[in-house]
Amino acid sequence: MSVYLYDMPAEFNKGLLKDCSHLNTYTDMCPHVANSGLGQPLSYMVASAVATTWFATHQFIAEMIFHARMENHPCRTFDPINAKLFYVPFYGGLDASGKFHSANLTERDELAVRLADYLRSKPWWERHHGKDHFLVLGRTAWDFLRRNNEFGNSLLSLPDVQNMSVLTVERNPWDLVHNQHGIPYPSYFHPYTSHQMMTWQNRMRQSSRPHLFSFIGGPRKGVEKAAVRDELIKQCSESGRCNLLRCGKGPSKCHDPIEVLKVMSRSQFCLQAPGDSFTRRSTFDSVLAGCIPVFFSPHTVYTQYEWFFPAGDVSAYSVYIDENVLKMGNGTERVVSIEEELLKIEREKVERMRRTVINLMPRLTYAHPNATDSGFQDAVDVALEALWGKRLKLNI
Repeated sequence: MSVYLYDMPAEFNKGLLKDCSHLNTYTDMCPHVANSGLGQPLSYMVASAVATTWFATHQFIAEMIFHARMENHPCRTFDPINAKLFYVPFYGGLDASGKFHSANLTERDELAVRLADYLRSKPWWERHHGKDHFLVLGRTAWDFLRRNNEFGNSLLSLPDVQNMSVLTVERNPWDLVHNQHGIPYPSYFHPYTSHQMMTWQNRMRQSSRPHLFSFIGGPRKGVEKAAVRDELIKQCSESGRCNLLRCGKGPSKCHDPIEVLKVMSRSQFCLQAPGDSFTRRSTFDSVLAGCIPVFFSPHTVYTQYEWFFPAGDVSAYSVYIDENVLKMGNGTERVVSIEEELLKIEREKVERMRRTVINLMPRLTYAHPNATDSGFQDAVDVALEALWGKRLKLNI
């Protein structure tokens, strides 16, 4: 497998970083785009940890980290003639997030349209009309599927982009083009070596977990898919076996990576409710902490990350409780108690599930971009292998 990385005009990627303070409507992204997208180092993560492997990584920055990894990746080729895959390093998420609410729809779509024009002008595109090309987006697919002149841009609706494979942290589960593929949200750990990875895995295997379950999050008003959060907060706050780290506006411990991992690493199960969209970065934080995720929608993981989580028996690494059974019955009784459901799982099975979750850690982690031979298969390696398999099936 050989991957050609397009050397694109800076306006499509690193040139955007010059205006980093305006790359997000809600957040100054300058601290987050530092260190090739890893963000600011966490110098006091845990005792004996290597500080340079831990960063306060932003959840919507995977496109930058993937690009940095590919620049040093052993599968990279500088010969497009013999390349089997073509990577288009477009920072589409950073472009879109700075223009979400612009009244000028042409402005929102401008760079995406220029990207399509640029690719069509290249001889390597013409060989298979983009079927062997892929790009990576650090935001959810919904941000690139504008409907009725509302939120986001129309990148994923462009015919040329629909010819490509698009890797995104959340795909549209009802994607009829079948070109969207879910990739992990980046968490905070970016090891150089397999030794660093195994050291952390062993730490999580030995971690004391006094809490049966935990929930990190806050309510989402006006978001139907997030309505279950109110019930999770209620049940967690009423249980003596649950650790609740409630999030809200302004400064909060739930935005501190150390606090997040402290809660999760001391919990057996971590509740993963949908938020503004189906998926959560918290799912990947929980895996990093060796905490078994509990899902309430199949679209949080099961329909998203087929390349990364085990196929088949999802109960090997997770618990699923249909959000509908958590709805209030007559207004006074719960249909299902989360605590009771989790207590039904035998201890031996819980241990097996935790082992599976901890073993998933490497393939859901983005290795440090400067790691040339990490000794383990990280999220970028898994994605490239899957893309290569997809190309072979297309027989091009």
